[in-house]
Amino acid sequence: MIEKQSKIRKEEKAVLVGLIQKEVTPEQVTEYLDELAFLAETAGAIAVNRFTQRLPHPDSRTFVGKGKLEEIKQYVASRDINVVIFDDELTGSQISNIEKEVKCRVIDRSDLILDIFASRARTAQAKVQVELAQYQYILPRLKGMWTHLERQGAGIGSRGPGETEIETDRRIVKDKIALLRGRLKEIDKQSITQRKERGEFIRVALVGYTNVGKSTLMNVLSKSDVFAENKLFATLDTTTRKIVYENTPFLLSDTVGFIRKLPHHLVESFKSTLDEVKESDILLHVVDVSHPNYEDQMKVVNTTLAELGCADKPTVTIFNKMDVYEKQTFDEWLEEDVKHTILKDLKKRWENETLGACIFISATEKREIDTLRTNLLQQVRKLYSQRYPYKTAYYSHADYTEGT
Repeated sequence: MIEKQSKIRKEEKAVLVGLIQKEVTPEQVTEYLDELAFLAETAGAIAVNRFTQRLPHPDSRTFVGKGKLEEIKQYVASRDINVVIFDDELTGSQISNIEKEVKCRVIDRSDLILDIFASRARTAQAKVQVELAQYQYILPRLKGMWTHLERQGAGIGSRGPGETEIETDRRIVKDKIALLRGRLKEIDKQSITQRKERGEFIRVALVGYTNVGKSTLMNVLSKSDVFAENKLFATLDTTTRKIVYENTPFLLSDTVGFIRKLPHHLVESFKSTLDEVKESDILLHVVDVSHPNYEDQMKVVNTTLAELGCADKPTVTIFNKMDVYEKQTFDEWLEEDVKHTILKDLKKRWENETLGACIFISATEKREIDTLRTNLLQQVRKLYSQRYPYKTAYYSHADYTEGT
């Protein structure tokens, strides 16, 4: 039977592989592989090289073409590479076929993300969610992965297993999925009860691409100690804090970061965690404005929010890491009036696009945090006056009436 072990060991050397398909530019592939390298680093590996190939569609047997696979094989053999990571999902037979050629472990982007999630899960709910997603990932790949498991020494004899053994494993995995779904249903019931017990408080959720600074901002706004570091998926479990600004209480939740090509099994498994976003009244969409592709990241988040049915919620876009943006954009010879013009144009553009619902901050330097607090307080009080007009203590000291 399959032993679910960590796919990446610390300090392992990895090579990355990506396809340049139609409608994808070489620049986009570079960006995607940069993100894959960051994922690998988060898991504990070191990406030492990357390979790309332009193909109209992936090779059904080995994903990349024969010549490219030979190139990867030679590099792996000459540099003592431990793992080859592909930026797209592979089938079980593709994993098996590629491993036969390159003579080392092969994993895909989804498996890598699952591995990171597994290492970062802290609560019972997150652990069950990740385990469920892992088994759902394994199930369609069982047949193709048998030789792959055999070579890894997963308790399989020298002779390939018969169909009966594969069917046995398939049944075991299906039973495990059913068991985990049942367990998750029970945990979800508890989560729903907990959320109901929070009472009539306005709920605010921090959302955004992974590693944009949501947890750092959570710490600043709530003065709490939430785990924050410069790695992908530093936050896996939703963290909720009760905050009181000028006698006005509300709930603030830090949620799991979104990412391009998030495995659909994970989206399904983490449905209850994402319910925190769905049940919120106000969204704070945090953006890393210093990232070269922050606009693409915003699109990923907005698409995910639309899929969750949250596109119409009141949203404030928070452009974070302005300190880093300025360091990257301005050099020491740039005149002050030019710097001022660049910042003014940036802010004007996004104020127009968000209809004024945006703020530019630096959470680490606590820059413009007071402005953010004031803006948030106004929105929270406005919602209290509309939804819970009898809770006058939460908004009466502000000049709020319906529709203002």
